Amino acid sequence: MANISAADVKKLRDLTGAGMMDCKKALTEADGDFEKAKDLIRERGLAIANKRADREATEGAVLAGTAKNNTVGVVIALSCETDFVAKNDDFVNLAKDILKVACDNLPADLEALKALTVNGKTIVDAVAERSGVTGEKMELAYYNKMEAPYVVEYIHNGNKLATVIGLNKVVDRQVGRNVAMQVTAMNPVAVDEASVPQKVKDEEFSIAINKTKLELSAKAVDAALKKAGINPNLVDSDDHIESNMAKGWITKEQADEARKIRTEVTEATVATMPEAKINAIANGRLQKFFKESTLMNQAYISDSKVSIAQYLESVEKGLVATGFVRFGLKN
Repeated sequence: MANISAADVKKLRDLTGAGMMDCKKALTEADGDFEKAKDLIRERGLAIANKRADREATEGAVLAGTAKNNTVGVVIALSCETDFVAKNDDFVNLAKDILKVACDNLPADLEALKALTVNGKTIVDAVAERSGVTGEKMELAYYNKMEAPYVVEYIHNGNKLATVIGLNKVVDRQVGRNVAMQVTAMNPVAVDEASVPQKVKDEEFSIAINKTKLELSAKAVDAALKKAGINPNLVDSDDHIESNMAKGWITKEQADEARKIRTEVTEATVATMPEAKINAIANGRLQKFFKESTLMNQAYISDSKVSIAQYLESVEKGLVATGFVRFGLKN
């Protein structure tokens, strides 16, 4: 059996980042063979990853960067189980190394990125080894990229959320950073109304239609209840009705009458609602959604008197945002 020295253990630790005792155990089992010991540590990392596959890895590091002279933006997320590990320098450095590989190679998708090499090993293996060192589930959870004439990145404090923003012109970097911070804070669904997916538009319009019908029928029900001498606030739900009867605030007769009015008036109101009026109100709600949920239409967080579109136009005529990528950890 090979004589395992402290220097050997330190050398393996420097190569793998594993703990001293783990390195000594691996070298002992490998009879001093460093390559075999490295494989053992990697295999233990994979075993830990498999064993903890059902655990939630909601902590980690989300990083962003740019490539090709600030014309491509990249966002990656390396996840783990605890904030303690997420703040560890070795973990953060691994995430930074993966981001650099992503920026240097710009792979097509997440799986392609995982297959690339970082620090002499595939990213999959590097993450597995780090998992073995910490005993936590880890995974490269996200990767995306975008192109634009000018791209700026922003990483929120704590590495939990990052954004890259694309602009159609090269401007002062702080301008791009300001817009990236807007995206980070306000989480728009798209750059502008035109870029909102049709499915989202249809869903929001349907929600607006239903909300409009409910509000119009509720007004009619309230008016009918007041006419019958019943306080609408005491009979606005079945649970409320039962509770207020038990308290003696309404009689059983009033409760029955209220239920009848709610049902009959609601059905009658919905059946006779003018479609043009409903659509007009719903379209107004949809426009409000676009104003609040699309980047160019949102009020600028640093000056709510202007929209992002107006802010960019004030910086340079014709300046607009062309796209963005935003990702945050769900914790």
